[in-house]
Amino acid sequence: MTSDLPAARPDETTPALPAWPAPSQTGATAGAPLDATVAVPGSKSLTNRLLVLAALADGPGVLRGALRSRDTDLMAAALRDLGVGITEGEDPSELHVTPGALRGPAEIDCGLAGTVMRFVPAVAALADGTVRFDGDEGARVRPMGPVLDALRDLGVPVEGKDTLPFTITGRGAVRGGHVDVDASGSSQFVSGLLLAAARFEQGVTLRHTGPTLPSVPHIDMTVEVLREVGVQVDDSRPTIWTVSPGPIAARDVYVEPDLSNAGPFLAAALVVGGTVRVPGWPAVTTQPGAMMAELLTAMGGRAELTDGVMAVTGTGEVRGIDVDLHEAGELAPTIAALAAIADSPSRLRGIAHLRGHETDRLAALATEITRLGGQAEQTHDGLVITPRPLHGATFRTYHDHRMATSGALIGLRVPGVLVEDVETTAKTLPGFTTMWDRMLSAAGSAS
Repeated sequence: MTSDLPAARPDETTPALPAWPAPSQTGATAGAPLDATVAVPGSKSLTNRLLVLAALADGPGVLRGALRSRDTDLMAAALRDLGVGITEGEDPSELHVTPGALRGPAEIDCGLAGTVMRFVPAVAALADGTVRFDGDEGARVRPMGPVLDALRDLGVPVEGKDTLPFTITGRGAVRGGHVDVDASGSSQFVSGLLLAAARFEQGVTLRHTGPTLPSVPHIDMTVEVLREVGVQVDDSRPTIWTVSPGPIAARDVYVEPDLSNAGPFLAAALVVGGTVRVPGWPAVTTQPGAMMAELLTAMGGRAELTDGVMAVTGTGEVRGIDVDLHEAGELAPTIAALAAIADSPSRLRGIAHLRGHETDRLAALATEITRLGGQAEQTHDGLVITPRPLHGATFRTYHDHRMATSGALIGLRVPGVLVEDVETTAKTLPGFTTMWDRMLSAAGSAS
């Protein structure tokens, strides 16, 4: 497994990594429409939010259906290092959380997980002792300034600059109060402070000061899970959130499937033809991945939700799209992969913030689509992709899980695509290649 290696930017030269031959529909599944059901594990975004709240709760709690991946295991390890008890139940996806007195000294490994590096600092501020944060080499270029500056403004001693590594010296309590945050780079800057704010003496009133606010549904998700544990949140004023101080209720809670991770599997129905189903799809959710059904319909598929099962059916033809993905940037790599094999140009807008993810995703997507013979150009806030005849080549992933699934999706149509370091998918979706092969084998058996 290579996901602990430094994450590269697309303009860097990196050593060759093991490559996975992406299965193509020109092979054993040629002419066979998909007829598959894919069970997707729990949402990473929800799992890590619920872990933080369970760690700060007023009693023991349980998460059922929690995602077990590198990102979520890093979150659990970080909370354990701060004094929280987290153990598995009968199933690895059942996590029992017992809050404890938060304490240092502690060393927090963030890996490449944005939720760990941006959610845990506010928790560490409540600890008694020194807590040092670091992570993979690629994580050291991801912005942290807004969270660290906000904690400083709230009276928390923070040593370091605007990226990893940094050190927080907790005093067992945080004063709280009013704070301004520029969250233009990531909605996680807001969520990370809101999740712990009920434990601050004065709570928090947070005002976003930047020119744009990406991934608002992720902030809505944070507000919803806070309210579900009894925390009072006032979000009646645009870009201002007030969290009142008070207890956080312990819960026994089920984690929804990760709808963004479901995206590549559902999108495969458009590329190959046939139907892919994902069970457990919620009728109402704050997950941005829910937009996938609408997007795949716009690109030529048909999406139907029946009794909690999302089914997407395609014909093998993909239409181009002009879409603002500002609120669901994590879907952009999947949509970009479809756009590369579509029948007309596509424009993806509102996703400038993807330059600050595991890699610069805009540069990475443009580079790799071009490497396969396509035409992909960066704009100030997105991509313009013009379909061209594609050929096999190594699709580099830059240690980014969503780059890997994009390469796999293109490989369904283009023979000879090799996805470099496909095991980086373990960041949020362990066992991806096995799930992918099973989906395609269903096509073979249906022929």
